[in-house]
Amino acid sequence: MSNAERDIPGVIARPPLIFLGAVVAGLALDWLVPLPFASGGLGGAFQYWLGGALIVAGLAAAATAVWQFHRAGTNAPTWRPTTALVTDGLYRYSRNPIYLAMSVSFLGIAIAVNTLWLLIMLVPTLLIMHRGVILREERYLEAKFGDAYRRYTAAVRRWL
Repeated sequence: MSNAERDIPGVIARPPLIFLGAVVAGLALDWLVPLPFASGGLGGAFQYWLGGALIVAGLAAAATAVWQFHRAGTNAPTWRPTTALVTDGLYRYSRNPIYLAMSVSFLGIAIAVNTLWLLIMLVPTLLIMHRGVILREERYLEAKFGDAYRRYTAAVRRWL
C-alpha cells in the first residue's frame, strides 16, 4: 500500500525523534570529546538565560503551531492524515514553523550546555529533515490540496 493510499506523507521518522536523536548524539560526542564553542562558557548566567530563552521560545512557537492545527481540525503528527491546509497564524510566515521552533530550541540547548557538537549536529539534522520529512510532506500536501497548496507555497517561504 502506497503512502498516498494510506493518506500520510511517508516521512522517514517522526520529526521530534530526529531532533531528539541529534541532541543525544551531540551530547554523547561532547561527553567523549568536549568541544565548547566559547572557552570558559559564554559568560556564566548569560549563557543559561540565552539558551533557556531560545528553548522556551522554540517550545512556545511549536505549541502555538500545533494548537493552530488543532483549531483547524487537522492532525499535527506526520503519521496521521492531514485534513485541512493551515495557512494562518505562524503559517503565514513559515511553512514549517514547528521545525523552525525545534531548531531554535536545539540551538538553545547548544548554547546552554556550551557545546559545538550540537551546532555541528544541527547541520545533518536539517538535511535529514529537508530530504526525509519536508520534501515528502510537500509532495503529499500538493497531491492532496493541489492549487491551494501551490498558491500557499508561492506566497510563504519554507523556513522564514
